[in-house]
Amino acid sequence: MQLIHAANTHVGMVRTGNEDAYLAEATPDRGIYIVADGMGGHAAGEVASAMAVDIMSEALRSSHLPVTELKTIAADAVLDANRRIFNRTIEEPDKHGMGTTLTTMVVGNGRYMIAHVGDSRVYRLRGGELEQITVDHSYVQEQVDAGYLTPEQARYHPFSNVITRCVGVATDVEPTVYEGELADGDLYLLATDGLTGMVEDKGLLKILTARKSPGPMVDALLWDANRAGGVDNITAVVVQIATAR
Repeated sequence: MQLIHAANTHVGMVRTGNEDAYLAEATPDRGIYIVADGMGGHAAGEVASAMAVDIMSEALRSSHLPVTELKTIAADAVLDANRRIFNRTIEEPDKHGMGTTLTTMVVGNGRYMIAHVGDSRVYRLRGGELEQITVDHSYVQEQVDAGYLTPEQARYHPFSNVITRCVGVATDVEPTVYEGELADGDLYLLATDGLTGMVEDKGLLKILTARKSPGPMVDALLWDANRAGGVDNITAVVVQIATAR
């Protein structure tokens, strides 16, 4: 298995600070990819997202278990990040209310594992079809699931940015874990809502199929999100799966 990846973040066209954080790294047999979208105001949001990425990456780097056995490690790391961020909101008044989304993907040995909290997303491009793997922990997604809103209505709903689950704002949080098989030629996109809120799925598909490598894909994704308004920080991680030859 060969992993080719690229990642970048941009403050956007409106915000003065960037509260997103990310990680993209790979060894010959494993890749770790993380995006986190902090909240709670400038500085506090940055702290929460950076803490979450650091805690999760440390836990995954220190484990030598195969991807199929990382579910508990990742879930425990989410709980650890939640506890440590929440404690800082109590101990430091200027951090009150801070929290973060946290979406982590580990790939290796023909498998992937995703631990997900919030509304950052993972997409997969396979055989020309773009599929959203993760399901948002958000108010509008709950309304869609209940049949009260269509996906199109949810996209433009005034509460589209209200999330129902995040790391650090309560004493406990439960991640949703996804697992599956990799295929040669798969392309995975991890993104904060600064991208997916600005660029519709058909726009993502167009970019991911028009460029030949992850670097230009990431550049084009950030460019399109900014061209559409760039109202939030934008982070994108693209991972290409190829069989080592």
